[in-house]
Amino acid sequence: MSRLETVFADFKKSGHKALIPFITAGDPNPEFTVPMMHAMVEAGADIIELGVPFSDPMADGPVIQRASERALAHKMSLRRTLKIAAEFRLTNQSTPVVLMGYANPVEAMGYKVFAEAAGKAGVDGVLTVDLPPEEASECAELLNAHGIDQIFLLAPNSTESRIKKMDAVGSGFLYYVSVKGITGAGHLDTADVEKKLQLIRANTNIPVAIGFGIKEAETAKTISAFGDAVVVGSALISKIEANLDNPEVAKQEIVDLLQSMRTAMDNQV
Repeated sequence: MSRLETVFADFKKSGHKALIPFITAGDPNPEFTVPMMHAMVEAGADIIELGVPFSDPMADGPVIQRASERALAHKMSLRRTLKIAAEFRLTNQSTPVVLMGYANPVEAMGYKVFAEAAGKAGVDGVLTVDLPPEEASECAELLNAHGIDQIFLLAPNSTESRIKKMDAVGSGFLYYVSVKGITGAGHLDTADVEKKLQLIRANTNIPVAIGFGIKEAETAKTISAFGDAVVVGSALISKIEANLDNPEVAKQEIVDLLQSMRTAMDNQV
């Protein structure tokens, strides 16, 4: 079993719901990322989602787009993101790290080279936004050979057959996009989320993480009752953007938000 599969299996036994924060590698500067990753774990994060900066992040809203721009200005790349993951892994062997990005940098590196490099860096999962399950078999097999899960996005309009395709190729967890549109956009309708999760559960046994639109503790608490994990991204990146002149303030604000989410989720009745 991969590290992600092991973690979720343990969580299923305990009833624990995973908290998965997302930050962009190299934002606001490369030196910030690894200490922030460790601080997020201390604040209650169970899995870390690390964004790979890309010049055309079409699934991301303005907040995360600007995070990519700031990181790219510091010459961040897929290879440098892998170095950040490897540095984090030097002192943390247990917290899974998932890379989230786009197909172009991976294809430019080559699936085989990327899978080997990601395995050596201690990466546990890869979510490639624009790589659908119909085209992902080759990459998934190479990643799986290195103990890395291929993770897919599910949308509110994903059909039963679509869910089954992702179930057949994916592993680790499925990421349910709880609102239509880009990251950070839209109003989260918890009733719709609950209804959609029933359909998803009927067609896969892979754990489901829910993200897009989760910004504060009370929503995290509510959503955690429906899935196996809660993902928070834009709300964290916004704190970085608001404190570009003082990243330590951003770090503390992110820690405070994650701690409040962790407490709320653990108090879920």
